[in-house]
Amino acid sequence: GGEWEKALQLFSMLAQSQLELDTIGFNASISACGKGGEWKEALQLFSLMACRQVEWNTITFNSAASACEKAGEWAIALQLVAVMLSVVVESNMFTFNAAISACEKGEEWEKALQLVGGLA
Repeated sequence: GGEWEKALQLFSMLAQSQLELDTIGFNASISACGKGGEWKEALQLFSLMACRQVEWNTITFNSAASACEKAGEWAIALQLVAVMLSVVVESNMFTFNAAISACEKGEEWEKALQLVGGLA
């Protein structure tokens, strides 16, 4: 269960070094946090990418949405979908599926149906 902690420690060490953190490093850390149920930490890393001008990609959004889905944070998952669609990032079904699943866990079936309707 502590794998996300190890990933964040490694990430922190890299951040303090002279090495430049890239999208892959951020994505790995976001994914590790999500798998560990640490959705808030995953979203902090997502935000930090923007602060450091590190480019988001499809995997970034998939990992962040998956972290929110696991925690039932449907509103944030929907916000991630909106951000993904507003920036020039290739979307895929994984991000939408995670948001739909988060809505389902939060018993927000109307939001899930709206999201599905937007895909048609």
